[in-house]
Parts: sequence; C-alpha cells; structure tokens
Amino acid sequence: MTLPVALTLTAALLAAVLLVHGLHAYVKGRAERTALINRLSDSGEQEPTGRRRRFRGVDRRLRRTALGRRIEMKLATTGLDLTPGEFFVYMAASVAGVWIVASSLLAPFFGPVAGLIGLWSANAFLNWQRARRTERFINQLPELARILANATQAGLALRTAIGMAAEELEAPAGEELARVANRLAVGHSIDESLGELADRLPSRELSVLVSTLVLSSRAGGAIVGSLRNLTITLEQRKETRREVRTQLSQVTVTAYLMPFIGLGSLLLVDAMMPGALERMTGAIPGQIAVLVALGLFALGFVTIRRLSKIEV
Repeated sequence: MTLPVALTLTAALLAAVLLVHGLHAYVKGRAERTALINRLSDSGEQEPTGRRRRFRGVDRRLRRTALGRRIEMKLATTGLDLTPGEFFVYMAASVAGVWIVASSLLAPFFGPVAGLIGLWSANAFLNWQRARRTERFINQLPELARILANATQAGLALRTAIGMAAEELEAPAGEELARVANRLAVGHSIDESLGELADRLPSRELSVLVSTLVLSSRAGGAIVGSLRNLTITLEQRKETRREVRTQLSQVTVTAYLMPFIGLGSLLLVDAMMPGALERMTGAIPGQIAVLVALGLFALGFVTIRRLSKIEV
C-alpha cells in the first residue's frame, strides 16, 4: 500500500469517526432539549390533580407569536383553566362549526358572516370572563381591607399581611394576592406588584385600595384607620352597585335579545319561503341589505349596552 493511499484511507476513517460522533452528539442534544421542553411544559401545564394539557405543540408555537401572547395575557386576567393553544383550537373548532351550521341552515353567504361573529364572540367571552372575575374581586375587597387592617393593627408588616390575606380569602382574591405575594417574595417592590394587580383587574375600588397601600408603604402613617374607613366605603359601594345592577337587569336582557330577534326573523323567513335567503343573498343588493340589517342590529345592541352602563 502506497503512502497516498494510506493517507486517504486514514483521512476517510477519521472523517467517518467524526461524522458518527457528530451525529451522536446531535441526536443526544436534541433528545435532551426535547426532554427539557417536556419537563418544563409538564411543570407549567400539569395541575396537581395530574391533568395534562392538550395541544401542547400548538401552544408552544402559538406563544411565540403576537396573537398567542395577546391571548395568554387575556386568559391570565380571566382565571380560565386554559392554555393559549387550547383556547385557540377550541375557538377555531367553534368558528368552523358555526360556519357550517349557518351555511347549511340559512345560505352559504351566512357562513363567513357567522365565522366573523364567532371570532367576535370568542373575544367577547374573554372580556365577559374578565369583567365577571373583576366583579367578584370587587365584592371581596371589603373583606380584604378588613383582613389587612386587622393584620397591620396586630403589628404585622404589609408583605406578611398580604400573604395572610391570600391564604384566608377564596378565589379570585386569594389567587391574585398569592401572585402578588410570590412577586414580593422574589424581590419585587410593593408598588410594582400592586400596580400589576391593578392593571390586571382594573376597577376604581381596587385603585383606591392600591393607592392607600402604596402611599402607606412609602410615607407611613395611620394605615389601620385608612383601611377601616375604606372598608366601610367599599361596603356601601358594593350595595349601591348591586342595586344599580338590579334596576338595569331588564335593559340588559333587552340588549341581549336584539341579536336573537334578528336571527329568529331570518329563520322564520326561510321557514315560510324555503330557499328565500339563498335567492336573496345570491345578488349583490340582497347581500348589502343583509349586511346593513346585521349592522343595525349590532348598533342597537351596542347602544343599549352603552346606555345601560352606569359607573358607580
């Protein structure tokens, strides 16, 4: 065997060894990365009861986008036990379902319209859940102020009082205060932690409570007396809000009946004259008339909701 042939064989053997070693390192690193991602996903997405999250691949990809981050932010304020991936898949399935149902029952023109209404309804559902959770939190504010006043009167620090309130109160106040206590435990300031709470659940009552706690933590003062007076004020506002909501319940029901009246009218017309909607939406003037009618129903719904919305 000549020297060039020996050198060529040696170089080829060395290249093969390096190639095998490189492939082994790549496969091992990819496996470790996948295991790490699964472990982090399990720790963040698996509850103590053992329930595993669905659509984890969709969730990981969705969180990298602006839409996923926006959905995640909204879900964080609603208290729903859903990941952005789960909500997105359920929303897409619901939109596809209403699209098919509307196209089958009414006319093909109503399929895209129903899909858009489905997307709007998903966003409205998140807003409604957020408002509902905020309302429940506001109803717990008098008890929260009372616990903080008793704890500070006993000589406990504000950080300790917040942790105690998180353990004693039920959701959503207990969950939100536990989040604040966790942020305080890792070094965040009271101003930043309470400010994030006020941004997450915006309300006048919570803003007043947060301002009182922040000012007391900065400048000191009679925080116990302030919290006692605030407790009485919050109790009175709670009763006032309940009375206003009772008085406006009929108007609220009327606002939600408006869209159903329009849908019932369309079904009634199609039942009396089979195929009328399909013939009507088969021409441009008919499509414009339907869109104008839907817009007027939406305008009526929004107008009634605005007129019945009284800030207390």
